[in-house]
Amino acid sequence: MASDPQRVTLAKVAESAGVSVATVSKVINGRPDVAQQTRDKVLELLRRYNYGGNRDDLRAYPTVELFFGFEQLSIYHTEIIQSVADAGAREGVAVVVSRRGDHDPAADPAAWARGLVAAGRRAVVTVTANTLSRPILEALDRVKLPVVLLDPEALPDGSIVSVGATNFAGGHAAATHLLSLGHRRIAYLGGTEHAWSNQARLHGFRSAMEAAGASVPGELIRHAGTFHAAEGIEHGGRLLDVSATPTAVFASSDELAAGVIEAARRCGLRVPEDLSVVGFDNTPLARMTSPPLTTIHGPVREMGAVALRTALQLAAGEKIDSHHVELATQLVVRESTRPPRD
Repeated sequence: MASDPQRVTLAKVAESAGVSVATVSKVINGRPDVAQQTRDKVLELLRRYNYGGNRDDLRAYPTVELFFGFEQLSIYHTEIIQSVADAGAREGVAVVVSRRGDHDPAADPAAWARGLVAAGRRAVVTVTANTLSRPILEALDRVKLPVVLLDPEALPDGSIVSVGATNFAGGHAAATHLLSLGHRRIAYLGGTEHAWSNQARLHGFRSAMEAAGASVPGELIRHAGTFHAAEGIEHGGRLLDVSATPTAVFASSDELAAGVIEAARRCGLRVPEDLSVVGFDNTPLARMTSPPLTTIHGPVREMGAVALRTALQLAAGEKIDSHHVELATQLVVRESTRPPRD
């Protein structure tokens, strides 16, 4: 049978197996929703055709699962995908992306873990709203699949490996910047209220405000529930509707900040003439808002690379220096901030 990988296509493999191209793609990407008999047949054909190069066993090709515990992904999440994929390319590792809308590990942790192993995964990098449940962690441990939490929203215990950013320092830097411009009535718009990252950014913000002797009344603190732009419009509008309008808003994501800018426009306020806005993450969105957004740079590319390398180290049985790594954030000043009007 032909073995030139340049000539073999998924359509050819699908035709030989008597299945759809989508089914062959599912097998290659380790999707569990394929009957085992069909999976084995497709894998055997892929080996016979030598699809993808000289490999004795398709499942032995090193792959890492990048799992998102969300059904709706944000611009920030696409940056994470890019960062981990780039790191995988440098390491010679394939990265397979999945989300809760595709799989729900909590429904059957053992089956999920076994499916990952059957698909040839070497490790799991996960981005979730909460730390992984104990049954999921135990299931992964039983099949000897290491897991690394990337930018966790919930503070993991000391036994779980995680990679994040200096969120407290980022919140402190955002408030310090606005204070240095002369703002005193500064609002905070957070995402998920009890998320560890959100709380750290809020505490950093409060710390800088308190050190400057600037009060933070309760009406100027809001939590949108998510980090998406639509909630930024809604809750930004509410912040701008209080009795004494803030002169600046620190939003805990670029998407929320973009929503605040739109809310200001709807209220007849100009940014930055009437309202200064600071975001968080420094995603590509920050350069495309009008005006371009002052924001806190989150080291997403570095975080993705560290998370992937750490996962591969764990898979190889190597020791790691720390179970929790925080990479530095940095203020990036653009055109959405200026001193308040007299």
